[in-house]
Amino acid sequence: YKTFVCGNIGQPFAEVASLVPADGYAVVEVSTFQLETIADFRPSIALLLNISPDHLDRHGDFDTYRRLKHRVTENQQVDDMLILNESASADIGTIETRATIQYFSAEHSNTSCVFVQNENLIIRRDTLLTSIIPTAEIGIKGPHNLQNASAATAVASLCDIPVNVIADSLRKFSGVEHRLERVGNVAGISFINDSKATNVDSVAYALQSVDTPLYLIAGGRDKGASYTPLIEHGLNKIKGIVAIGEAKEKIFEQLGQSFNVIFADSMEEAVRSCFDLALPGETVLLSPACASFDMFDSYEHRGKIFKTAVADLKNGKKNHQTIS
Repeated sequence: YKTFVCGNIGQPFAEVASLVPADGYAVVEVSTFQLETIADFRPSIALLLNISPDHLDRHGDFDTYRRLKHRVTENQQVDDMLILNESASADIGTIETRATIQYFSAEHSNTSCVFVQNENLIIRRDTLLTSIIPTAEIGIKGPHNLQNASAATAVASLCDIPVNVIADSLRKFSGVEHRLERVGNVAGISFINDSKATNVDSVAYALQSVDTPLYLIAGGRDKGASYTPLIEHGLNKIKGIVAIGEAKEKIFEQLGQSFNVIFADSMEEAVRSCFDLALPGETVLLSPACASFDMFDSYEHRGKIFKTAVADLKNGKKNHQTIS
């Protein structure tokens, strides 16, 4: 298929809408900022991965934010598909839709069209179960990415993509830039660029995806949500937090009693501070939980500056020194 990937992640949908052939697909990430003003937008397949508090600085409260997310199905008809995350049903809430609903799950399910059973990803068509791939062979790692893989498989199945093609894609796809992107190892310390994590829920998933003790670089322009959920997810994993940007005082106020929080005035200073504190075998994770616009042009710009700072470490300070 001729496929265009666009929307909130980069290239605007409007730039490619006229280029998509009748037998092609536009894969569009649609934000609440866009859903606020839709009129005729009608996806053939709409997909809600999850809903957690975000952009409260703009939308005011979680209920409003959730209602805006629901607008993705507002114009759908009975011959359109709405795919929902079964394990996130409570957060997604009750949706009014004319579309036909299907569910996916990263766990065992008796109702989802895609689910996990005995560590294999399974497609259910009526009563027929087809094993797609062992979950250990999926290229993108972490519990949230197993949900993403399940969701993508559900869509691909509805588009009649052959099973072997789905499996091959899941095996080969290793992720994209700025999303849990491993950018290097310096003196035994791993550096991960997760600049796309612009809300607290995304950071929680990132913490679950790192299996070593870590130092977290967080902060930026605050979006109105609480940072306290990171206490539960970060206990026994986060060794320290380097806070940057406009939100650093709030991060200190909410997390300072649970973690050692220090401040940095630039990304370069944050990377250097983490490197000086971390030990071989540990990880430095940029996962900001905030928008980037206080210090950077975009989350991509933020991630690139982080990667440049890591590259500078590789080209400069070679011998790790521990600060005691």
